[in-house]
Amino acid sequence: MQDTEHMTQETSQQKSRRGIYLLPNMITTAGMFAGFYAIVAAMDGRFEAAAVAIFIAMILDGLDGRVARLTNTQSEFGVQYDSLADMVSFGLAPALVMYEWSLKFMVSVGWAKFGWLAAFIYAASAALRLARFNSQVATAEKAYFRGLPSPSAAGVLAGLVWAATDFGLAGESMVYVAFVLTVSMGLLMVSNIRYYSFKELNFKNRVPFVTILIVVLVYVFASIDPPKVLFIGFLIYAIFGIIYTLLGIRSRRRARKRLE
Repeated sequence: MQDTEHMTQETSQQKSRRGIYLLPNMITTAGMFAGFYAIVAAMDGRFEAAAVAIFIAMILDGLDGRVARLTNTQSEFGVQYDSLADMVSFGLAPALVMYEWSLKFMVSVGWAKFGWLAAFIYAASAALRLARFNSQVATAEKAYFRGLPSPSAAGVLAGLVWAATDFGLAGESMVYVAFVLTVSMGLLMVSNIRYYSFKELNFKNRVPFVTILIVVLVYVFASIDPPKVLFIGFLIYAIFGIIYTLLGIRSRRRARKRLE
């Protein structure tokens, strides 16, 4: 009788280990759905909806990890699933949206292959960025990312599409800008440029009243014109990493000269 009970307990434990946590993975799936929807919307010519869907995927991507930590439902399955969902939402979706919106019109300027090659460079760079991040997550420094995070790169491209659509600019007239930004974001993802991760911010600690006021002002400013604010914000973040890294190299060279 005791052996039977022991076997039953072991079986239930094995089933528990084989299962997956529902809540965080539901959020991850919703984010992947938003990325997939962005591709479908772009194929239908609804580029504003496609850009908004990528930003929704970005919000959900930020939520799933936090929900998993708050509810103590982290798992290796969730980590791998989140990475695959990111590839869809921030790798394939931005690349295909940019191609359908603008890059396919490079055939009109005699550079037909450059359009889909630029999209491929971005998608491949996103895959490499995610693979490198997963393989170095245990040893990487927490305060900074190595290379532009894929959601931020997607934010620049989706922001460009949304802002240009808001201005009434067709993708055909933006082929050069689209090409440069798509390739640049792809290369920044696989670069060694350091980007602040915001992981050291502790939201549980007390903060001065003025901090809350600044947060309110940021929300108000963003709500005035979301397409332009999001595009400019993510673009500044991408550029700031380059400036910060160059300043760091310059300061280290000065330090070496002083030692010499």
